[in-house]
Amino acid sequence: MDKLLYVAMSGAKQAFATQAVINHNVANASTTGFRTDLHAMASRPIWGAGFPTRVNPLLVGNEWDRSTGALQTTGRDLDVAIRGAGFIAVQGRDGTEAYTRAGDLQLDAEGRLVTASGHPVLGQQGPIVIPANTGIQIGGDGTISIVAQGQGPETVSAIDRIKLVRPDVDRLTKGVDGLLRLPDGEAADADADAQLATGSIEASNVNIAEAMIDMILVARHYETQVRMMDVANENAGAAQRLVAPAG
Repeated sequence: MDKLLYVAMSGAKQAFATQAVINHNVANASTTGFRTDLHAMASRPIWGAGFPTRVNPLLVGNEWDRSTGALQTTGRDLDVAIRGAGFIAVQGRDGTEAYTRAGDLQLDAEGRLVTASGHPVLGQQGPIVIPANTGIQIGGDGTISIVAQGQGPETVSAIDRIKLVRPDVDRLTKGVDGLLRLPDGEAADADADAQLATGSIEASNVNIAEAMIDMILVARHYETQVRMMDVANENAGAAQRLVAPAG
């Protein structure tokens, strides 16, 4: 009977973890460029002294959905979206190069071009800093042009170019910060074929209807496991009463 209790307990624990993944996806259904986290279960034997008599279900993998989200036109000068394959190179909190498709860019207090999450966008020589200007234009190839303060539109000049990359997506892993990275801190080369759609952003690729269905199914699985734990407890009580001495 302890086998039944163990299996039900470990199943409930992993169902709870799966529910957390689904909740995270639902919470980011409106986050620009968000990639859905995927979840899968695997059976793993518990090894130790003697024979492996227990099998533990585990939430495995750190996978994410490679599909693209819908393009939404905003008309905003600093909004960009990747056309087709590719990513925008940014600097993570740890200083490493990372990749995103979240193109709702803005300027911080220091004049750096950053994502909505505050990650600096990388250019040809590192994080892009925009000098004081009266207008900013981002070209389809990532080129950033400005008109200096006090000057007319005929003085437009290119100051940098957003680093756009197209690494092998199967080598990318998704971090807790939502950014994608190559293994061992590797940095992808800039790819001239990667293109931007300006004045647009890419929506999250979360399928909210599918996520809600998964949420209901996992909740039912969790309830089933809890009921099995109750059954195991009842069986243990009944067995104890059977072997208890009369009197």
